Amino acid sequence: MSDTLFTVGHSTHSTAHFIALLQRHGVEAVVDVRSVPHSAYNPQFNRDALQKSLRDNAIQYVFLGRELGARSDNPACYVDGKVQFKLLAAQPLFARGIERLRRGMAQYRVAIMCAEKDPLTCHRMILVCRRMRALASIQHILDDGALESHAHAERRLREKLGIHADLLRDEKQSIEDAYDAQGRRMGYAKKTPGDDSG
Repeated sequence: MSDTLFTVGHSTHSTAHFIALLQRHGVEAVVDVRSVPHSAYNPQFNRDALQKSLRDNAIQYVFLGRELGARSDNPACYVDGKVQFKLLAAQPLFARGIERLRRGMAQYRVAIMCAEKDPLTCHRMILVCRRMRALASIQHILDDGALESHAHAERRLREKLGIHADLLRDEKQSIEDAYDAQGRRMGYAKKTPGDDSG
């Protein structure tokens, strides 16, 4: 059993580099939390290709993007067409994903994976790790293989957003406010009819 949860972004890495990052930290299972397990620019991370590469290196693959992804099919998770992480995290489906992840950590050394290189700009930290931090020690695997503790990432997030403890909020509240602010910035927005962007 491992009480450490790793996170990693596949970014634009080669398959070999990505596998090396996982092996360096003894990762035995990758939990894919992308809502859409496909990469137009990095096809080596399409679900089938990734699953094969991991299997060839004795690493398990699990897809939990439906449970723990940043998008939702549930209209109750959207306000004005934009997903709200707090609403998404309150859904029974999300809770089942967190429980499955927690149970998996009792058997494997697990890394949750998404696309973004920096955990600060990824829902794996802002949504998933926000809920997991009370259940596990979290370490973010950076693109050079170094580890960043979750506490350090939270401090970096507050610095980035300029949110600090002050007269009206203590350090704990400033961290929660930083999560909320980043979640609002990152929330997936549904396309409206006639919208041809991205």
